[in-house]
Amino acid sequence: QVQFVESGGGLVPPGGSLRLSCAASGIIFSMYSMGWYRQAPGKQRDLVASISSGGSTNYLDSVKGRFTISRDNAKNTVYLQMNSLKPEDTAVYYCSARWELANFWGQGTQVTVSS
Repeated sequence: QVQFVESGGGLVPPGGSLRLSCAASGIIFSMYSMGWYRQAPGKQRDLVASISSGGSTNYLDSVKGRFTISRDNAKNTVYLQMNSLKPEDTAVYYCSARWELANFWGQGTQVTVSS
């Protein structure tokens, strides 16, 4: 059974930082490309950052230089370090795992940036 446990979301003022974690089970984690998506109310779900099985990373233009994705294959966990947060970063953030035709999603964690 594939399961993701996401944590680290919350309320933070503009300029603050959060670190999201997504611990996976039921998959061979090291084989999967991992990603973080976000969805704000009334908007589409967008890819924020991804990291391949080999460690290559990709970022949404609006978060480059502020967000960092990383993975720890020994812990089956992917992270998203978010710095210099802005109100427009407010959304539900979802962890995703992809390998060939398989694609799995976490339950989402709310990030709210507000003073």
